[in-house]
Parts: sequence; C-alpha cells; structure tokens
Amino acid sequence: MGIYNFVQRVYGRSMRHSLIISLVILLIVLPASAQEIKQGEYLGSKTSESPDWFKESFLEFEEDVAEAAAEGKRVMLYFHQPGCPYCAKLVQENFTDKQTVEFVQKYFDGININMWGDREVISVAGRSFTEKTFAAALKVQYTPTMIFLDEQGKVALRLNGYYPVDQFRTALRYVAEQGEKGGSFSEYALALQKEATGKLIAEDFYQQENQLDRLLGGQTKPLAVFFEAKNCESCRVMHDRILTDSPTRELVSETNSVQLDVHSDQIITTPDGRETTASDWARELDIDYTPSVVFFNEQGVEVMRISAFLKTFHFQSVFAYVLEKAYLQQPSFQRYISARGEKIREAGFNTNIWGYESAYE
Repeated sequence: MGIYNFVQRVYGRSMRHSLIISLVILLIVLPASAQEIKQGEYLGSKTSESPDWFKESFLEFEEDVAEAAAEGKRVMLYFHQPGCPYCAKLVQENFTDKQTVEFVQKYFDGININMWGDREVISVAGRSFTEKTFAAALKVQYTPTMIFLDEQGKVALRLNGYYPVDQFRTALRYVAEQGEKGGSFSEYALALQKEATGKLIAEDFYQQENQLDRLLGGQTKPLAVFFEAKNCESCRVMHDRILTDSPTRELVSETNSVQLDVHSDQIITTPDGRETTASDWARELDIDYTPSVVFFNEQGVEVMRISAFLKTFHFQSVFAYVLEKAYLQQPSFQRYISARGEKIREAGFNTNIWGYESAYE
C-alpha cells in the first residue's frame, strides 16, 4: 500500500488529518539527510503469568484428555502470547475471580500454549507440532483463544478472544454441563439473555437494508454485519468509546455496514440469498457475544469476524485487514497487525494497542 493510502487509512480523510498526510508525504520525498523522523513508541503491551494452578502438561493431548476424563474434568487449552493485554485481562480479572477460579479448578485442566512457542505438541490424533505450528493449524487469530476438548478430544467449544467474567462463566457452565450435546453455545448463551426493551444504538453509517445480498455483487465494499442487542453494555462501550473515534469511523464507512438485533424476528435475506430472521441467522452463524461483527466479501463469503471484546487498535486493524484484503496474502491476523503497527511507528506515530483513546498518537 502506498504511503498516501496507508496514512489515509490510519487517520481518515478529514481536514484535520489531511495536514498529517501532507506532512508525512513531504518527509518521504525529502532527501534522507533532511529526514529526522523519530520512530513512534509501542504502548499498551502487557504480559502476565498464567495461574500456577494450571496443569504442568507434556502437551501430549490424548494423555491429557484421558487424565482429565478420569477425574470428571475436561481440557481447556489457553492460547496466549507475550505482551497481550487481553491475556493479561483474562489472568488479572477472570482468573482472580473466586467463583470462576473454583469452577475452573473443579471441572477443567487448564493448559498453556504460547502461540509463538517452540515446545513440541502431540495432538489427540497423534500428529506432532510446535506450539506455533499447532496454533497456525487451528487458525488462532486472537489471543486469548480458549479451546475446550471433550472426553474424546473433540472441540466442545472455542472462544476467539477475551470474554468478560460473566460471559466467560456462561461458557464454562456450557462446557461443564456438556451443553454441546444439546445444541450450540450460541443457542445456549442467547437463551439466557432476556430480550430487553428499548432500541439498538443507531449510527449514521448503518444502511437500512434487509436484503443483504443487494449489498454485494458489483459493489467494491465488503459487507460488515453488526450483531447487537438492546441494553447491551458491551455494545454501548463499542458505540461510545470506539465508534466515536474519527479514524475508526472512517474505516467503518468504507464498508457496507448493517446492524441486526440478535433477538429480532426481522425478516432478512442473507448474503447467499436465503430468507430467514435476524435471530435465526445469528444462531446459524454461532453468534454468542454481542457486539459481534461478521465480514463478507463481494461473493458473500465470510472472511473475518470480531466475536469478543476488543479495544480501538485491534478493532481498527480488523477493518483494515478486511478492506485491504490482506487475508489473501497473510492468513495470520496477528502477523498482520504486528506489521501494521510497525509501519505506523516508522512513520513517527506512537501505536497504542490498549485504551479507548485514538490508537495512534
């Protein structure tokens, strides 16, 4: 991507940001001796140690599954990485909550996996990996990612990203109760929510279109479907703390964005041309967290989703990843955002990966 488009995508096209774009372009065309751009700082990184009550595993999962089953437990794989503030939040909030900790220790064997690590992993099927090749094989895009295995070593539930304490407890109960035998986690989680009165939070970039297939085809913009709920605190945070940021709104405006209520019987036509309700489609897509954002390309194929708690930098980065179609060349979202942050710092701007203020300073 050219520097003009790059800075434009980071900062938007407003008059205020056009001055920054002009300055950066000027610096690039100046002779090297005249350039004194100081590399920006990397802010918000947090590293924390996993709880000492996690299992000391040899990472031979068939053995781990059998040992857990013999004690009436299930295996909980925890994918993390150094410097991940969402992992730190999981450890510092979820894994210090007394009720949550007692429940995990009673029903699960927790096992750490560093998504960039080199320890040997032996899968349930007996295949050998390193931690990082195992994470890649499972297409781990967010940390923390939690994968819960049943007594046969099959996936009972997968959580892609950080879930706040209450939602995390719901997931734990679902797996401990072997809820996957009775239905999806989406059905389980949404059934526990009481449909609230009131309205969803509106945005001027949401398109009032029920036939989503009309937003595809010849359109050059990808489709972003926001699944939300009434009186949803996490939805309010997204609207009040993230979508009020000008660069974020600029990125979102480059998609065809539609808002759907996960509890609504509103009739819609899906990107692949099927008629259904918003609530039924949410369950079909396994939407168990609000807000979730699901992205579809011009052919109506899902290419990415946000399905857990994110702050500004990562929220923006998902949109940029989709808008640039970077997933076609770089299947690892984590590698993409690392490179993206580095480009921003090379341009002289700080990259703040944690916080609701603008991700770039």
